[in-house]
Amino acid sequence: MPVSRRQFISTTAATLGAASLTNVRSAFASDSKALRIAVIGVKGRGRSHISELRDNVVALCDVDQKILAERAAEYGKKLGRSLEQITDYRDLLERKDIDAVSIATPNHTHALITVEAVKAGKDVYVEKPVSHNVWEGRQMVEAAKKYNRVVQCGTQSRSNPGLAAAVAFVQSGQLGKIQHAVGTCYKPRPSIGKLDAPLSIPNSIDYDLWCGPAEKRDLFRPQLHYDWHWDFNTGNGDMGNQGIHQMDISRWFLGEQKLAPRTVSIGGRLGYEDSGDTPNTQVVYHDYEAAPLIFETRGLPRSKEAQQDWRNSMDRYRGSGVGVIVQCEGGHVLVPSYHDAIVYDRAGKIVKEWHGGGNAHHANWLKAVAARDASLLTGHILEGHLSSALCHVGGVSHLLGEEQSSSEIAKALASNERLSDAFERMASHLRANDVDIDRGEGGLTLGPWLELDTSTEVFASNAANKLRARESQRAPHAVPDMEALG
Repeated sequence: MPVSRRQFISTTAATLGAASLTNVRSAFASDSKALRIAVIGVKGRGRSHISELRDNVVALCDVDQKILAERAAEYGKKLGRSLEQITDYRDLLERKDIDAVSIATPNHTHALITVEAVKAGKDVYVEKPVSHNVWEGRQMVEAAKKYNRVVQCGTQSRSNPGLAAAVAFVQSGQLGKIQHAVGTCYKPRPSIGKLDAPLSIPNSIDYDLWCGPAEKRDLFRPQLHYDWHWDFNTGNGDMGNQGIHQMDISRWFLGEQKLAPRTVSIGGRLGYEDSGDTPNTQVVYHDYEAAPLIFETRGLPRSKEAQQDWRNSMDRYRGSGVGVIVQCEGGHVLVPSYHDAIVYDRAGKIVKEWHGGGNAHHANWLKAVAARDASLLTGHILEGHLSSALCHVGGVSHLLGEEQSSSEIAKALASNERLSDAFERMASHLRANDVDIDRGEGGLTLGPWLELDTSTEVFASNAANKLRARESQRAPHAVPDMEALG
């Protein structure tokens, strides 16, 4: 059975002395096999965390007691030992016999749990996107630095040796100067439905804790879990869900270590009406000085007819469905997956390629934790923050935008060849799905160009800065302000 907060405190006090806890902690520092790790959030991606950390996992934590019990039984059987069940992550962080946590909760609680974990002396692996908004991500970076903890972001492609070799190949100049990078997230996302009355939350779920810093509100979607991705209160759309991987790979190739000075978004939630409010179709243009990063999200299939088989009917752009294209003077690189990269010359001939390679991202984190050396990380929290924030900035431009007709948008983008091309392809895609984008109230939104001070990550626009962080956070679930803590 899950341990309550009161039960946990009394049991821990009765069984563990302060001196012995200190000795336990110090004994683990140089041996990754001895590290005791808890996985927080175990319904979806958390299952992979348990499998990858396997021998190090000693406890599971989730606000959904039903899911928690199911995972404990499932992995207890697989691992041949019992796993402790804890419903409140705050109880877990008080444990001196837990060295680190691996977080796979919804986006809106990533920052809160991470900052509180490092304050409690835990090292952290946190899923992508690392944050719900730009400000949160920066607090995570500063917290890891202040408390000297090892914090890895779950962008696992960073630990793939083939992709690392491809990045090194491009950055060495062997394919000429980079001209632009395009990330694509063409992934089937049908309607999530809409309820007439609020969703009834089961008693097995601590909904207040589930909401965390987010506004606690009635939900009108059929399911609580997963579809939080499509609600700006808790998620970041598919650009921040799947697309963060491709955004990160794109920025990796470009070698950019700051946010873009200018960004604009075009898109909307189009093709159906449901309870979601994040774009299912979007183009975001990050105007880096050296070369732009263009990101395209499409949740609809290639046509209205193709909606009979969404999963097998998605568009591709130059061979990329969920992937990246890096265009250079002497050719281009296609990254069609998490672990493959193919170099083409200007004539379309393959000249170099890398394939395969296991997922060693959690292993990389364990190695860095044991060595007490964050420089060993392939996906340092700073990298995770920057790539996540690129998704968030695109979301801010969208939220500040206005619905316009396709002709009005085309006219506004006419001076930018790459952006115009991306928009025209998106417009053709929407028309093929019988989406009316030729009137000003069709749901297609043109956001403003947002200017950003890349050293402070603050927008020039007051309206944009109001969306840089949550306007308010719910006590006692506020993400700590690291600047205020000194």
